[in-house]
Amino acid sequence: MRGAGLRVLLLGADGFIGRHIAFELRAAGVQVLACARRTKALDAMGFQTLRADLTNPATHDQAFWRPYLQGGVHLVNAAGLLTGKTSAFESVHFLAPAAAVKARDGGRYVLISAMGIDTADTAFAYWRRRAEQSAAVQPDVTILRPGLVLADTSYGGSSLIRALAALPLCTVVVGDGSQSFNPMHADDLARAVMLALTKPISVGLWQIGGSQTVTQADMVQMMRGWLGLQPLPLLRLPLWVAETLGRFGDVLKIGPVSHTAVRQLQAGVLAETMPFSDATGFTSQSLNEILARRPAGTQDLWQARIYLLKPAIRLILAFMWLVSGMLGLLLPADSFLPMLQGTTLPDAMLVSLGRIGGVVDLGIAAALIRNLYQRSTAWTQIGMVLAYTFGLTVMAPVEWLAPLGGLLKNLPVLTLMILHLALLEER
Repeated sequence: MRGAGLRVLLLGADGFIGRHIAFELRAAGVQVLACARRTKALDAMGFQTLRADLTNPATHDQAFWRPYLQGGVHLVNAAGLLTGKTSAFESVHFLAPAAAVKARDGGRYVLISAMGIDTADTAFAYWRRRAEQSAAVQPDVTILRPGLVLADTSYGGSSLIRALAALPLCTVVVGDGSQSFNPMHADDLARAVMLALTKPISVGLWQIGGSQTVTQADMVQMMRGWLGLQPLPLLRLPLWVAETLGRFGDVLKIGPVSHTAVRQLQAGVLAETMPFSDATGFTSQSLNEILARRPAGTQDLWQARIYLLKPAIRLILAFMWLVSGMLGLLLPADSFLPMLQGTTLPDAMLVSLGRIGGVVDLGIAAALIRNLYQRSTAWTQIGMVLAYTFGLTVMAPVEWLAPLGGLLKNLPVLTLMILHLALLEER
């Protein structure tokens, strides 16, 4: 096998791009140590793993990485953040990788960077530039700047494009839709990494992308056709509207609906691939070839249609808990005590339980709005609804027969919460 004998420490191995690189390297015979903050999935996939949170100060020390990079082990860095706090950006993009690069013992370093960072005014672009500057002064370094990356699966920007393609009524594009892109397949990016590890001429900074240039509008419409959907009229979203939605997405942490993503779609992502191809013999697929690799399945269409509904479900649940909490805290006792007639608990205790429940409800609403402690919050709200349902069933079973639904409404609410829990994983 062409990678037999090579050993690689892969940072960000659990990411969308990282997983494709991990599988490509392993298929080529490379011994991969897959490093990620969460390694359970990688363990199940059969990889040797290293669990490391790059925001942990311990990973900012060369001593942490040195045992894993001895004897010519190569380092590939696919870790990165699109949004987050400044301290997290600095740790993930700069401090931890810089320590790992310096800890090498004869191995090469391949950094997966991004197109468009030279002129973009975003935290992502700034810290990507810092990462490149730090890497460029080290020996045996290859920096790859891919354009838009697509795959059989999707994540982030590629999921957003699928979602835009699957919208009903119209096909939405940012601006006039004429921005240029040459998307590439993640498998091609992974092959480029393999070339960077094995071709000495590959040292330096290189752009890589697909072999076909299309406009944003063409790309979204082609994706819609791949999903098996009929063409729809274009809705050209004014830039100020798109940027407002992006900033709104940043505040509420709505995945790729962010200021960074809007800026990327607004500017286009066009990579000049020929220099790297000439130097290494690299070839990449066109968008037509990427879409023709396999037919879209029902699961692809489901994911495209549900993708933007996922944050909507979270915010709808947050609104429900917010209103419930406010009612629990502010509703006069004589408004809800008559519904609990027949219980043996004193009125004062019932009022106290209502007020305490209101505080808990507001806490759940805040966690959902800020998208904090996702899994714990999801289980907490399911537990609260079950507790409310059980408690009211004991205290006022007649609520199951209330004319407007009463406790019966808890069943679809629970179903929506379970769906929210099931959708937490994005990659």
